Amino acid sequence: MEVVIAQHHGFKPFVRRPPRCKLNSLSQQFDYNFFRMLDFDFQKNDCFGFSLKSLVEKSTNNNLHRSASTPCLSPSHKLDVAYSDNSSQKVEIIGGSGSSHARALVAEVAKSMASGLSPEPVSSGLGGAYFLRSGNGDRIAVVKPMDEEPMALNNPKGFAGGMLGQPGMKHSIKVGDTCHRELAAYLLDHDGFSGVAPTALVRISHPGFYVNDDSRENTTHPPSKIASLQRFEENDCDSGELGSSEFSIPSVHRIAILDVRMLNLDRHAGNILVKRGGNNGTFTAGGSELIPIDHGLCLPNSLDDPYFEWIHWPQASIPFSDAEIKYISKLDPFKDAEILKRELPYISESSIRVLVVCTMFLKQAAISEMCLADIG
Repeated sequence: MEVVIAQHHGFKPFVRRPPRCKLNSLSQQFDYNFFRMLDFDFQKNDCFGFSLKSLVEKSTNNNLHRSASTPCLSPSHKLDVAYSDNSSQKVEIIGGSGSSHARALVAEVAKSMASGLSPEPVSSGLGGAYFLRSGNGDRIAVVKPMDEEPMALNNPKGFAGGMLGQPGMKHSIKVGDTCHRELAAYLLDHDGFSGVAPTALVRISHPGFYVNDDSRENTTHPPSKIASLQRFEENDCDSGELGSSEFSIPSVHRIAILDVRMLNLDRHAGNILVKRGGNNGTFTAGGSELIPIDHGLCLPNSLDDPYFEWIHWPQASIPFSDAEIKYISKLDPFKDAEILKRELPYISESSIRVLVVCTMFLKQAAISEMCLADIG
């Protein structure tokens, strides 16, 4: 079904609501013409009710179309290919080739593989992941294969058994979908505002990747896997190892803005890395910068319960700065939706609708002078 979206859309303040507004678990999925059925005229800058609950009730009454599509890899999707010298080991860019930083990362990985360096399994986490190093021994990238996600067939840590397309660790995100969302976070982090490291979706072959005995094929070729490939970011620790007073307010706010837009279901302390902000490698109060990682549980297929570690930090009660409000005001959820459709056709329409709803929610919250503690 083709849906036409009005391109002239804007927002203006509406009646102030109680300052606490939660994103509750809602199974209803929204179609793009949903806002038109609610008599929200973007051209006239009309405004709509602030409660997501009321939006769902209205959508139910209007019997809106709900998509049950399953993401799939399009055979016609153009690939950019970077081969290592070893023909049995190669890297193909499936998504994210529009970023020069992502292309440069893939080139470094190809060079690393050509030099004979092997992926190093990461011991932490529930899914299979690997570090890749450069010729001088520095970590340059993290690879997360689709078929090694928690619940996937080749998970190396005892959490195998599911099939691609089935509900995963979170019911609203299917097995095999998390690597697409890693790239989505990078694509949506405009101008590096939140600090997401360069990311690409790749097909990568190497004998060092895990394959369980049941799925091992009788072949001499190394396993070829679809995976997310992300630039490794140097860090000193994760946020769970420090008190929140060490973190700068802008760093917390910028990560939180991305989390609300993408409805992150798993922003725990372990997937926020910390860089020392003081001189001589020391930590200073409010001076350490944060790096967000692990975005595989964002953009669920339906509105689900988010988890925001930062909601417990005092920085969440500080109002948005002028620069943050300006950034939020410029966010265009429909333009972002088109970016995901173009770059990641594997992400379902229902997940894109969640992005649209949550971005509009964030914009209205900022207009109403709500802080992150109010929003979360």
